[in-house]
Amino acid sequence: MLRQYLNFRIGLALLAVVIVTGTIFYSNFLSKKIASEEREKISQWVEANKFIASAPPGTDLTLASQIQQQNNDIPVIWTNEKDSIIDFRNIDSRHAPTQKLLEKKLDQFRKAHPPIVLVLSQEPYIADKYFYGDSELLTQIRYFPIVQLLVVALFIIIIIYSISTRNKATQNQVWAGMARETAHQLGTPLTSLQGWIEILKEQNNAGTSVADEMKKDVERLRLISDRFGKIGSAPHLDPNNITILIQNMISYIRHIAPKKVSFFFHPEKEETIANVSPPLFDWVIENLLKNALDAMNGEGEIHISLHTTSTKILIDVRDNGKGISNKIIKRIFKPGFSTKRRGWGLGLSLCKRIIEQYHKGQLFVKNTEIGKGTTFRIILNRDNEMHET
Repeated sequence: MLRQYLNFRIGLALLAVVIVTGTIFYSNFLSKKIASEEREKISQWVEANKFIASAPPGTDLTLASQIQQQNNDIPVIWTNEKDSIIDFRNIDSRHAPTQKLLEKKLDQFRKAHPPIVLVLSQEPYIADKYFYGDSELLTQIRYFPIVQLLVVALFIIIIIYSISTRNKATQNQVWAGMARETAHQLGTPLTSLQGWIEILKEQNNAGTSVADEMKKDVERLRLISDRFGKIGSAPHLDPNNITILIQNMISYIRHIAPKKVSFFFHPEKEETIANVSPPLFDWVIENLLKNALDAMNGEGEIHISLHTTSTKILIDVRDNGKGISNKIIKRIFKPGFSTKRRGWGLGLSLCKRIIEQYHKGQLFVKNTEIGKGTTFRIILNRDNEMHET
């Protein structure tokens, strides 16, 4: 099915190329034909002028006059044998053409077509030279293929943009559907586990400590389910002290991190309020911290700084790990991209979606250097009503 669809698109593209190419060749053929006819028309016009000027009295000039009057579209400038301008015809201008304009047009006509020379005398040599340009019709036909190519190019750009937008929308729907299905699938066993924990507590007091640990894991799973459930729908944002949210997540990651990894949190103040969805915001911080751990191979330092401006909240997560190469830095936020053998490439992609689409903020690599580490920056908007005095 996919191959048939691609072949159909390729066939349409080839057909469009053939049509445009054929139109260009046909337009070129028409322009050459009209150019030949216009030169013949000018030649007849010159002969008519000559006949009228040299005809003896009483000669019937009806036909010559008609030929002379018929040229109302081809611009002509005629000169003497020394190229001094004698007169002109059909030179478009709102006012009487200036000498400078006529000389400019004469130079254009000289380059466009060879002149038609009317020899009036051999000894001494006297002649009129008729220089002419293209009519408006011929100009339009010559420029028509260019206009057509621009229109086709515009349509191609619009089609590519439409397909790209549609693909992104479809991709977002797939991510959202997958996330909601994951949350739905996790919900049933979580409810069952919660019930078994309560039974374990009632039947065996000795199992209380085990039940408590199991409860922590169940709550963790419930949090994960809650996170996935919020993907694909607009989450409710509430004012929260993100200093505490970050501290709690650092505490959680510290328990699962290698002992040789040190965490340092540098908040500007004890309370920094922002409108966030705590489960989703925690997910972003957790992913960034886990990425930092993966980059350090079990040893190093992770620094998290939090400071504010008049309108923004800035959160930097910095590690002293291996850094990110320039070859992949532009792809790290794309769905499916991962440097891990078993990675799905969803973490940073979901983080960026959570911050930028749901929280209307920014997530990007502030700086990175091979062998020295990477800094990710989160920018959140501050609510003016929450600004501390």
